[in-house]
Amino acid sequence: MSVATPAAPEAAPAPALRTALRHPAVRKLLLLAVLAAILVPIVNAKWASGSWPHALTVDASGPLGKASDWIIDNRDSHWLFLYFFGHISNAIVISVRAVYLVLLALGWAGVTAAATLVAWRVAGVRIAVTALVSFAVTGLLDMWVPGMQTLALMVVAVLASVVIGGLLGLAGGLSDRTFRMLRPVLDTMQVLPAFAYLLPVVMVFGIGVPSAVIATVIYAAPPMARLTALGLRGADKGVLEAVESLGATGRQRLLSARLPLARKELLLGLNQTIMMALSMAVIASMIGAAGLGDRVYQALSAVDVGAALAAGIPIVLLAIVMDRTTGAAGERMGAEPSGPKWLRSKAAWAGVAVVTAAVAVVGRLAGSQVWPASWTVAIAAPVNDAKNWMVDHLYSGVPVVGGTNDWAGHFTTWVLDPIRDGLQDAPWWGVLLVVAALAWLIGTWATALTSVLAMAAIGVLGLWQPSMDTLSQVLAALVVTLVVGFAVGIAAARSRRLEAVLRPVLDVFQTMPQFVYLIPVVALFSVGRAPGVAAAVIYALPAVIRITTQGIKQVDPSAMESARSLGATGGQQLRQVQLPLARPALLLAANQGVVLVLAVVTIAALVGSGALGYDVVTGLAKGDLATGLPAGVAIVCLGLMLDRVTQPTARRARKGA
Repeated sequence: MSVATPAAPEAAPAPALRTALRHPAVRKLLLLAVLAAILVPIVNAKWASGSWPHALTVDASGPLGKASDWIIDNRDSHWLFLYFFGHISNAIVISVRAVYLVLLALGWAGVTAAATLVAWRVAGVRIAVTALVSFAVTGLLDMWVPGMQTLALMVVAVLASVVIGGLLGLAGGLSDRTFRMLRPVLDTMQVLPAFAYLLPVVMVFGIGVPSAVIATVIYAAPPMARLTALGLRGADKGVLEAVESLGATGRQRLLSARLPLARKELLLGLNQTIMMALSMAVIASMIGAAGLGDRVYQALSAVDVGAALAAGIPIVLLAIVMDRTTGAAGERMGAEPSGPKWLRSKAAWAGVAVVTAAVAVVGRLAGSQVWPASWTVAIAAPVNDAKNWMVDHLYSGVPVVGGTNDWAGHFTTWVLDPIRDGLQDAPWWGVLLVVAALAWLIGTWATALTSVLAMAAIGVLGLWQPSMDTLSQVLAALVVTLVVGFAVGIAAARSRRLEAVLRPVLDVFQTMPQFVYLIPVVALFSVGRAPGVAAAVIYALPAVIRITTQGIKQVDPSAMESARSLGATGGQQLRQVQLPLARPALLLAANQGVVLVLAVVTIAALVGSGALGYDVVTGLAKGDLATGLPAGVAIVCLGLMLDRVTQPTARRARKGA
C-alpha cells in the first residue's frame, strides 16, 4: 500500500494531456512546431535570420520597364489599343459627356427637382427634403459644376458596375461551378485597395475619364456580383419547385420567380455599388477625373483644409442622399405600401418627368443653367481661420494633456516605431510561422498556405521592409479600432438609448468616402504616419461598432434567459454567454476592420505615411510601372493575408457558433 499510494498523483496528468491533444488547435500547433523544428535550422543555415534574404528576391524592374515601354510605344498604333481599349475608352468618354450634357440641359433647378421628386417617390418625404437640402448646399458652396461632373461620372460607372456585377452574379447564382470559380476572385477583389490597380489602368487607358470610370467599376462591381449570386442562390426552394411544376422554362423561372425573390438583395447590391463608386470619387481624381474629387485632392495637396472641406461636404451629402434613397427603397420592397395612393401608382413616374421638365424649362427661361454665383457662400476662409485657431491652441502647448502634435509624436514613438522595428528586425521565417499559426487556427491548412504564400510573394518582390512598415500601421490602427469598436458596440447593444444616439452618427460616418477622413487629421496632426492611422481608425470604427452591436443583440434570448435564471450577473452574462455566442459576428467585425483600415492606410501616403502607399503614389506620378505595380501587388498580398487571418471558413464559423 505504501508503494502504490504515491503512484496515483503521477498518473493524473495523462488524461489531461490526452484531453488537450484532442483539441484541434493544440494538434495544429504541435504539428506546426514539429515542422518548424525541422525546417527552421535548415532555412536559418542557408539564408540566415533578419530581413527577407536577397537571394530569394526577384528583380521585376527589367520586365516591367520593358512592358511599360512597349505600352507607351504602341498605345497609339497597336490593334489592341486602337480597336479594343480605344473603343472602350471612346464609349466611356461619350457616355459621361452625354450624361453631363443632360444635367446641364436640365439646369440646377431641373436636377434639384428631379432628385427631390425621385427621392419622394421612392423613399418618402424625409429623404426628399434631404435631397433638396443636399443639392442646395452643393450650389451654395459653389460646387455645382464639379458636382455635376462627379454625378455624370457616377451615373456611368454605377450603370457599368451594375451590368457587369449583375451578369457575373447571375452566372454565379445559376451555376455552382461558376460560383466556386467566382468566389475566390470576389474575395480577392473585396480586399483589393483601390490604390493597388490605379497604375495599370492608367498605363493602358492613360490619364483621364476612361481610367477613372474603369478603376471605379473594378472597385464597385464585386458587391453587386456577390449579392446577386447570394440572392439567386437563396431563393425559396418551395416557390421554385411550384413554378417548375407548372411547366415553366428556365428563363421563365428566372424572370418570374428567382429575380423577384432576390429583389431585396439586388437593391442592396445597388446600394453598396453606389456607395463604393462614390468613395472612389476622390481617388479617381488622381488619375484625371474632374469634379468634386479633384477639388479635394488639389486642396489636400496644398494643405488647404477650407477648400478641401468645401468640396468634401457635397461628396458626403451626395453619398447620404443615394444611400438613404436606395436603402429606403430596399426596406419598402415587399412591405405594405404607405403614403398617398397617387404617389404609389406607376403614373407618378410620369408626373415626376413632367414636373422635372417644367422646372427645367422655367429655369432656362430665367437664364440660369448653373447655380447663380450670387447665391454662393465662401467657407474656405472661415474654415482655414478655424483650422489656424485649432493649430494655435490644440496643435501644441495645451496644458497637462498636451496638444494633438504631442499625441501624434508620442503615438509614433511609443507605438508605431516599436511595432515597425519589431516586424522589420524579426526573422522573416518567424513572421511566416506566426502568420501560418494564426491562419491555421482560425481556418484550414489551405487558409494557412494561402497566407504564407501571400507573405512570401511580398518578400520575393523585394518589398519586405516597406510592407512591414505598412503592416505596423495596419496593426496599430486595427488594435485601436477593435478596442474602441468592441467597447462601444457592446455598450450600444446593452443600451437602447446609446444605440439610438449612435445610429445617425454611424450612418453619416459610413457614407463618407474614405478620402474625406484625411481632411480633419491633416488639420489636427499635420502629416506623418500617425495621421494616417487616425484616419484609418475613424473610417473603420462605424462598421466594427455596427457589426458588434448586431452580433450581441442577436444572441439567442433563451440562452440569456437561462443565464439570468441561474443568477448570472450582467458581466457574467456578457463574458460567458453573449461574447462566446457572438463570436462569428466579432470575427466578421475584425475582418471588416482589417479591410477598411488597410484601404485608408495605403492612401494615407498622401499625408506622409510612406511605405507601400508612397511607392504607388510615386509610380502614379512618374508613370513608373516598375515602382508602382510591385507595390500594388504587395498591398494586395498583404490584404489577402490579413483577410485570411481574420476570416474563419464557413465550417469553422459554424463550429464557433
